[in-house]
Amino acid sequence: MVAKNTRPTVADIRAMKARGQKISMLYVTTPEEAAAANAAGIDMLSIEGRFFSSEMRIAAGKCFVQVGLPFGAWGSLQGRPLATAEDYLRAAFHFSQLGGDCFYCAASYDIQKVLCDNHIPIVAHVGLIPSYITWTGFRAVGKTAEEALRVWHDVKRLEAIGCFGAELEVVPDRVGELISKNTSLIMLGMGAGPGADAQYLFAEDVLGHTDGHKPRHAKTYRNFAAEFERLQQERIAAFGEFVADVQSGAYPAPGHVVPIVDEEFESFRADLGFGNS
Repeated sequence: MVAKNTRPTVADIRAMKARGQKISMLYVTTPEEAAAANAAGIDMLSIEGRFFSSEMRIAAGKCFVQVGLPFGAWGSLQGRPLATAEDYLRAAFHFSQLGGDCFYCAASYDIQKVLCDNHIPIVAHVGLIPSYITWTGFRAVGKTAEEALRVWHDVKRLEAIGCFGAELEVVPDRVGELISKNTSLIMLGMGAGPGADAQYLFAEDVLGHTDGHKPRHAKTYRNFAAEFERLQQERIAAFGEFVADVQSGAYPAPGHVVPIVDEEFESFRADLGFGNS
């Protein structure tokens, strides 16, 4: 069990898998979402490097945080795209200093191995991989025996180089279960069925404000889209009332200004040579 008032370690997450405990995981982008996840008891968070900061780490509390290392054209660190193993190693150490617990890396096996060789907990990606989507298109991966075998070999290769886990995205449920039960990796399932070690969703799907396509595996628990629309209409109305007040002179009212006593103002006018009012 995880010690009270401490966040989990890699060893704790592995122990959860070993005893068959299901792991909850959310992708979040704001400190408010991270704090809510912590308060709700979410086990793991996924936070892209561009969103991760000391503020996010504090907000995440006891959650085990996976930080996404920027990949190629998908992002950069301090304005510089990550290209070499040294780039990725430097980025991982940077985010470690901020409190990252493990690191998502979609780079090549040789780069991932360098990170693993430096004892950095790495989460890779198998199945549908968004950063490689030009090669596959957006579709389920592993619906044929040949494709499922390829996913299996990918997992075994990641296991061999020392990865901590892998996102297992949009694969058939029975394939996801068989792989998860037969690897030491923590399999973070997103659309991979109930047999994956973790169930991983985006906060925007959970809260119902996804733009565009909603994945089959997404489940909405609250309708924030309607609330955001209501707030936007209220925002527009408030701004419109402000415009009207400015144009009519209703704003600023006496309560919104800093007064000056008559004697001081008249002295100021005299100093400027304007004479008596």
